[in-house]
Amino acid sequence: MDSAITTATPPAAGPDDPPRAPGRRAGVWLAVPLLLVPTVVVACRAADTDAVTPVTQLLAFLPWLLLPAGAALVLALFARWRFGMAWAVAVLLVTGWFVRPYDTGLADEPAGRAVARITVLTSNVEFGNATDGLLKTIRRERPDLVFVQECAHSCSTGLAGLPRADYPYREVVEGSMAKGSAILSKYPLRPAPGIESTLAMPGSVAEIAGHQVHLQLAHPLPPVPSGVDDWRRELGRMATWAKGVKGSPTIFAGDFNATQDHAAFRRVLAAGGLRNGAALGGVARAPSWPTAVRAPLGAQIDHVLISEDFAVRDARFLELADTDHRSLLVRLDLHDTR
Repeated sequence: MDSAITTATPPAAGPDDPPRAPGRRAGVWLAVPLLLVPTVVVACRAADTDAVTPVTQLLAFLPWLLLPAGAALVLALFARWRFGMAWAVAVLLVTGWFVRPYDTGLADEPAGRAVARITVLTSNVEFGNATDGLLKTIRRERPDLVFVQECAHSCSTGLAGLPRADYPYREVVEGSMAKGSAILSKYPLRPAPGIESTLAMPGSVAEIAGHQVHLQLAHPLPPVPSGVDDWRRELGRMATWAKGVKGSPTIFAGDFNATQDHAAFRRVLAAGGLRNGAALGGVARAPSWPTAVRAPLGAQIDHVLISEDFAVRDARFLELADTDHRSLLVRLDLHDTR
């Protein structure tokens, strides 16, 4: 009797089973870590939390997480890994929703007639190193209000050289390295308390066309891994200040050390009913830091926030030598909304 010899055949892989070919299996192993980081970060963005290190820092660069997610999608396609394809597409869609340009274009003008045109400049001069560039920019652009961060002694000395006829009203807080700050104004200023902080955040009230306009300089501590709690605490104080002046003409400008993708920054906006001048001026995602990398790389952490009394005519970022920040120039119209 002939005996039949049979050979067992492995079952065919299902559509969602991991690929068995070594190359495709490697594609899955490479795709998973590329997806994990963007998934965690965008989930925190959706949950309106800044979480902890390293999520807090990665939120500043949320748009660039599209790159690893896109690479993961390519690997999932190569590996024919259907679950990975769906995962990557979901991450790309959610991230893309959050990083779309927000408040693009000039906003509708506030009610009431325009009573003053105001040009605002904010500049972080990195320990005073960019003072010469700032002075040249001020002379060229002739802004009405200037907010200066990291105004070390060399910076305050340089600003003192500007003609008093150009900027007769000044609020300067002397400090070494990053601690000093300054507000220069063509409009009369009266003192205001400012915000308690490690790096000086002075405030003033300007009289502009018969309106009392609250001016506040922003410069909280950066969210370095060992200082996230301090960063969050100071941004909380900034939100409290913004809530206190809500309903009044307000300009809140400076180095916020936070982007639109940080929940703590969005709480400042919400607390004061403030809007982002750069976004309304059409440069919503233009990076202001660090200048060591060329745009579009980097993050926008320098802002001019305004109340609804203002309309934005335009906004642009300016390059200054010897600082790691780009300066922001915003031209505004103040409206009589009373």
